[in-house]
Amino acid sequence: MDQKTMEILKGLKGRSLMAPFDFSVEELDALFCLGDDIIDHPEKYAAICSNKILATLFYEPSTRTRLSFETAMCRLGGKVIGFADPKASSVSKGETIGDTARIIGGYADIMAMRHFVEGAQKAAAMSCSIPVINAGDGGHQHPTQTLADLMTIHRLKGHFDNLTIGMCGDLKYGRTVHSLLMAMSRYENVKFVFVAPDELKMPQHLIEELGDSISFVETKSMEEAMPQLDVLYMTRVQQERFDDKEQYERLKDSYILDKEKMALAKEDMMVLHPLPRVNEIEFDVDEDPRALYFDQAIYGMYVRMALIVALLGLEPGVTTWEKTKRLPIEIHPEAKAVPCTNPKCVTNNDRAVKPLARPTEDGHWACEYCDTVMK
Repeated sequence: MDQKTMEILKGLKGRSLMAPFDFSVEELDALFCLGDDIIDHPEKYAAICSNKILATLFYEPSTRTRLSFETAMCRLGGKVIGFADPKASSVSKGETIGDTARIIGGYADIMAMRHFVEGAQKAAAMSCSIPVINAGDGGHQHPTQTLADLMTIHRLKGHFDNLTIGMCGDLKYGRTVHSLLMAMSRYENVKFVFVAPDELKMPQHLIEELGDSISFVETKSMEEAMPQLDVLYMTRVQQERFDDKEQYERLKDSYILDKEKMALAKEDMMVLHPLPRVNEIEFDVDEDPRALYFDQAIYGMYVRMALIVALLGLEPGVTTWEKTKRLPIEIHPEAKAVPCTNPKCVTNNDRAVKPLARPTEDGHWACEYCDTVMK
């Protein structure tokens, strides 16, 4: 890595990651360069976290994300504590997110948290003294999955600009597509094709928030979209996000990728999927060299290794027992105690977290935790 990249990485020390926009394009590029170096020279990083502890707090089921974080820390020479079932923690006794985070902050050096409540990680980060990584908060954000997506594109395409990206399936509740859309909107000449039924369309508030920074079309036809795409991002219809189970049953098989549809695509198109899949990708598609979702999971581990190293401010060959202190979480200077209307927001689910909203350019208020706009 060159000196400029190393200087950019130093600026990430002590930071927390809540959403894709938390890092600039230059910071993301530096993080991917670090990921490249870890992939190419793993021996340099095998003991870099030898005196460090990662805490994984998973309030929702997870296989890839949790094990990816834990494997990342192990491969860096560190240790892992945490839980995968909140029923086995003091949460079951009524402990608040902030109290849990404050206690864990005294034990560990860095924290990765997944929670079904939107904005929970920001509340946790504001309560503890160590860097916090959002490993998914309800239907809101999943920034490290976005890092995995981008790292895969970076390694296999070599660039982010001038790409046409198709997003297919559950675009309403899919936090992975929300985060990827936000991240990719910052690169030059990126076009999006949204493939979804009316009930699962990309949320209008996200499109309005990004404004002129995105170019997109919407369609209900996979066959129509396939020939245009450089990247196809498939998603499952998430049963756990539906309050209406009849609607889920009606929509769960809306889009299925098979060999016939793959035949319509470019020879170098990439198929990505955050996994797990249910039935939206036929198993025989796995044999196609363009099916890269299992590679994507491996790149996710490497970029999480890079993220841990960067947020802790570590350097190869340098051992330290000193804990990295979390930098302040940014709150809009004009934020006020405006109640959030989102029932899934942390302010409506944790008695210790008070409402806080920032003014928007069009005269409304947006929640500082879950970004819901109150109109």
